[in-house]
Amino acid sequence: MKDKIVLVTGGGRGVGRGIALEFAKAGASVVVNDLGVSLAGGESDDSPPAEQVVQEIIASGGRAIANTGNVASWDDAHAMIATAIDAFGRIDVVVNNAGNLRDALFHKMTEAEFDAVLAVHLKGSFNVSRAAAPHFKQQASGAYVHMTSTSGLIGNFGQANYSAAKLGIVGLSKSIALDMQRFNVRSNAVAPFAWTRMVDSIPSDTPEMAKRVEGLKKLFPERVAPFVVALAGAANVTGQIFGVRNNEIFLFSQPRPIRSAHTAEGWTPETIAERVFPMFEKDFYPLHRSGDVFTWDPA
Repeated sequence: MKDKIVLVTGGGRGVGRGIALEFAKAGASVVVNDLGVSLAGGESDDSPPAEQVVQEIIASGGRAIANTGNVASWDDAHAMIATAIDAFGRIDVVVNNAGNLRDALFHKMTEAEFDAVLAVHLKGSFNVSRAAAPHFKQQASGAYVHMTSTSGLIGNFGQANYSAAKLGIVGLSKSIALDMQRFNVRSNAVAPFAWTRMVDSIPSDTPEMAKRVEGLKKLFPERVAPFVVALAGAANVTGQIFGVRNNEIFLFSQPRPIRSAHTAEGWTPETIAERVFPMFEKDFYPLHRSGDVFTWDPA
């Protein structure tokens, strides 16, 4: 990453902060983007988190500049890329990490709660990626790293908005990888496991949830950063989905057919009900949540 120029959205805290610091440690110049608001969208009581991270990088001998734009804004996203080019001359890596939460059970979720999460996670990832695309195309190089989640890949309670956005990011990443492969541009998705202020809002009012929360507290956001930096520099890796959980690294599967049924006569609703569903039933996926799949303590 020496002399590379990197934009990290949501880089002021948690996973994003660790990623920004790790890129700087690897020799990159970093644009640290953070809107500097609470998870609910209100004003933060802290000093601007992006500027705090920038000062940490500069104090360690690195180069960085802060940006407080909103990824959900097309204009702000383009301004982020312009900031990188004005300050450092180019853009080489985009890390789409900015996020928010509006958790609610589906039957209680409002339109505003759904829209707010899709706007930041999914549309925000599109906005920033799209703003960088002409520059990546022109220079015939570039890398995107998008943050997905097992809430989308596997499932979770009370996160229909977040899950939809995070699984949408997987589709976005794959489409970017396909469309921009000819320009030597790569795109991958990473599901980070980490205890941050985003998961700190998880209720722990039952023994099951309290146990889960205690397990999550063992997941350090800084452990995600080395993999993201390595992935940004991996010239032969694109269109993949990874996970990082402390010292564990996962490669996730992608949907492929696992069973098939056919008939020479053509299907009717009755023959489908009689033959297809019973044939497929033993291979149906149960209604797992992320915690049902990742049942062991992190390494």
